[in-house]
Amino acid sequence: MKDMRIAMISMHTSPLQQPGSGDAGGMNVYVLSTATHLARQGIEVDIYTRATRPSQGEVVEVGENLRVINIIAGPYEGLAKEELPTQLAAFAGGILQYARCENLEYDLIHSHYWLSGQVGWLLRDLWEIPQVHTSHTLAAVKNVYRSENDSPESEARRICEQQLVDNADLLVVNTREETADLIQHYDANEERIVVVAPGADTELFTPGNDRATERSRRQLGVPLHAKVVAFVGRLQEFKGPQVLIRAVAELLRRDPDRNLRVLISGGPSGPNATPESYREMAAELGVERRIRFLDPRPPAELVAIYRAADIIAVPSYNESFGLVAMEAQASGTPVIAARVGGLPVAVAEGETGLLVDGHDPSDWADALAQLLDDDDTRIRMAEDAVAHATNFSWARTAEQLAGVYSEALSLELPNCHGRRAQGR
Repeated sequence: MKDMRIAMISMHTSPLQQPGSGDAGGMNVYVLSTATHLARQGIEVDIYTRATRPSQGEVVEVGENLRVINIIAGPYEGLAKEELPTQLAAFAGGILQYARCENLEYDLIHSHYWLSGQVGWLLRDLWEIPQVHTSHTLAAVKNVYRSENDSPESEARRICEQQLVDNADLLVVNTREETADLIQHYDANEERIVVVAPGADTELFTPGNDRATERSRRQLGVPLHAKVVAFVGRLQEFKGPQVLIRAVAELLRRDPDRNLRVLISGGPSGPNATPESYREMAAELGVERRIRFLDPRPPAELVAIYRAADIIAVPSYNESFGLVAMEAQASGTPVIAARVGGLPVAVAEGETGLLVDGHDPSDWADALAQLLDDDDTRIRMAEDAVAHATNFSWARTAEQLAGVYSEALSLELPNCHGRRAQGR
């Protein structure tokens, strides 16, 4: 393993970008965290991403055995994620040029998300090395679970994902639920799917004592004796901040004197998303004084939000796993989440939190009230949440990924007469 060099590809969002804004989210955390721990094992990792600022420089030395390489493909700014397919050739060409000029040879490609997967598929054949691919989200699944106001994912994206399912040497998924999705929607070969659970930084995200919680609330301007519910993530329909806002309005309609405060930390994502739209919703529902909107925070500052909250709400319409839920539990905060995707794996129902069927604000208000009003259960769940989170660490994830890489390297690559189908 110590002699292995990996090319990771994360085209549309840099792992160094602040999660919670724009297109940066859980995938950024996943890529940087797994790469960091793989590098600690002695594996050399180069992460290729699209340059978005000239000040970034071409190469960022993140740590021993780990670099981020910024490839120029299209303008630095003003290019929406939906327009990035126009830059696939430029991005692939930039990687080839850099690797050639630096005399780099890689043992394996690990691509993340379908855009990177398409580039990785090309490089796989040019370099004649295996490709491991992680989708993170799937068009067919997002279209099934999207809210009625969300735009559907394109058929072009679904076709590109189908090509990757058919041609990547191994597919890494977060949960067995995701395996079932690949088989159902993409007719995937189960023998080429490997389940590797993501983790959390259990050294950073730790529970605080009463003094730490009090300090966190003072920093965030939250009343010390209020009950606090927090949302952390991108402000977009798919993540469900509107579900929480409407549920809070319903909760306060039932009990106007409830001492409740809500923290929503994140930035807008997508062409139609703005922080103002969610603030306007809160104002229209009469709860704007109970909700505080916070800018996206780096992980070291997110700890304060998790500790300040009595409950973390994750009302997403789908999650391949749910990193926010796991970080919250590691910080000693129970979670109320939608029963979708990998969230039933991330949250131990009845032990570390509650799961809600659907996104009806009334149902979410019921779940919030149940946990907010039962101090004994909530405190017990907070304690159990920490123990649950210890089963998920990035070091363990990286160790399993290293095993996947070894398996991929042992596979016989298809020759010209034995190629897999090139999509449908």
